[in-house]
Amino acid sequence: MTAEPRLDATPNLDFDGTTPYEEYVRAWELSHLQEPLSDDPGEMAFLVTTQVMELWFTVIVHEWETAARALRGDDLPGAMAALKRSTYELQALNASWEPLAHLTPAQFNAFRSALGDASGFQSATYRRLEFLLGEKSASMLVPYEGAPHIHAELEKALHTPSLYDEVLRFLFRRGHGIPASVREREAAERHAADPAVEDVWQRIYAGDQHSDECRLGEALTEVAELVWRWRNDHLVATRRAMGAKVGTGGSPGVAWLEKRAAKSVFPELWTARSRV
Repeated sequence: MTAEPRLDATPNLDFDGTTPYEEYVRAWELSHLQEPLSDDPGEMAFLVTTQVMELWFTVIVHEWETAARALRGDDLPGAMAALKRSTYELQALNASWEPLAHLTPAQFNAFRSALGDASGFQSATYRRLEFLLGEKSASMLVPYEGAPHIHAELEKALHTPSLYDEVLRFLFRRGHGIPASVREREAAERHAADPAVEDVWQRIYAGDQHSDECRLGEALTEVAELVWRWRNDHLVATRRAMGAKVGTGGSPGVAWLEKRAAKSVFPELWTARSRV
């Protein structure tokens, strides 16, 4: 028999060195990564929030790479589980905007100069996330030429099939008419909407609503919607904080974000709906 835990028991408080929790989570390091460069108290919230976003980017990239790998092995349950987890993580990522979403221009300007040439546009992990969605462009590697290890990682990601590439190849192996021009496209090219792919999704959605393919389509649609919400929340927060001014580091600011928010992720999943 297993002994019942004592209600008055206390946790172990005596460790040789640091605690196992600290060793595993690295909490001390995480909580000392913030080095504000201005005297404005709002900069601390900006630093922590953006660092939290970077951590969410990391885990979402991990989930989508897991899903892509599972699809390559025809492991649909494994892919679906990773996609589902990523939707919870995307929701948490999107909620991260709250501390920054209500900055007035004066509040943002109080520490904006501390950013110098830094811009979220330069995030290497976010670039990997976009590559996994099929938003590929070799020009996006240029900012990292001075950091060889980052450049090499992104170049590898650029030439690796995206999550959507693996989805479409999976559908082909299931007997759906994904054309060779799509299946064999150079992995480093940006995905462009294809009428034949739209036809496949239209047939899937007009058919058995409980099919594996339909469930996969809905999981991807949920991901796509949450990514759109992320882009839109980014746009609104930036518009509130700085209007239409040029972004930090010379980035196009709101104009760029408006263009990104207008793009659909997994485009044929959306256009096919008009034909069902």
